[in-house]
Amino acid sequence: MKSIFDHVSHACSQTVTKTYSTSFSLATKMLSSAIRQDIYNIYGFVRFADEIVDSFHDYDKEALLNEFESDLYVALERKISLNPILNSFQETYHKYGIEKHMVEAFMRSMRTDLHKTTYLTQDEYNTYIYGSADVVGLMCLKVFVKGDNEKYNHLKNSAMHLGSAFQKVNFLRDLKSDYEDLSRTYFPNTDLSKLDEASKILIIEEIELDFAIGLQGIKELPIEAKFGVFTAYRYYSQLLKKLKKTPALQIKNTRIRVANYKKIELLTRSYVKYQLNLL
Repeated sequence: MKSIFDHVSHACSQTVTKTYSTSFSLATKMLSSAIRQDIYNIYGFVRFADEIVDSFHDYDKEALLNEFESDLYVALERKISLNPILNSFQETYHKYGIEKHMVEAFMRSMRTDLHKTTYLTQDEYNTYIYGSADVVGLMCLKVFVKGDNEKYNHLKNSAMHLGSAFQKVNFLRDLKSDYEDLSRTYFPNTDLSKLDEASKILIIEEIELDFAIGLQGIKELPIEAKFGVFTAYRYYSQLLKKLKKTPALQIKNTRIRVANYKKIELLTRSYVKYQLNLL
């Protein structure tokens, strides 16, 4: 029975989420059980594509990405895949009417990571962010509003800003590994080899603006999604605060983290704010 295979596929997507990101996994657990699996399914898909371009250095990344993308579109057309991650994703894709252009934009940004290492203009940067982060936020929003197009359109802008904020925090946190290991420079008009406090503050102010717009949308999310998304927001906000307090030179030379005990503390405080309607 296909239901058994689907169950195995779901378990794979959940395992990918829990293995690759403890913070995102924690936030996903705070979502309603009615939508939790679908967010696992989306994360599993985007995580695997990202791993191909970021981690598989001893293999032909382009060939692997080509194969993954080909299998992806076959899965979307057939509504089944023997790749359990893609089988899970196609289920969520069809269930909530995720538009194909979102998937295509995401894959374009992943493909860009195969060759492009420097973003010289704001337009290039914005296009990459849209594909790698904004559309992922929109895919998740499709799940959160459960097919309510009016609600989706109302919250679309804030979801994109929140996705952008998460991605930009990741860029700043991973600056050292991106620059040294992958030779990538995402922030335009910024010489990361000479990152100074002024440049760092400009980047952080841009992220803070994204967060402010994103938070307004979180306040209007359905109850099934609000606490989980707010938990993720709180985690990334804390990480940004830590980056803001960290000297630019240190950011260039180490990866800033939020300790596990701090994540639990953030979860507790987030729950209190949520229960008291203080969002």
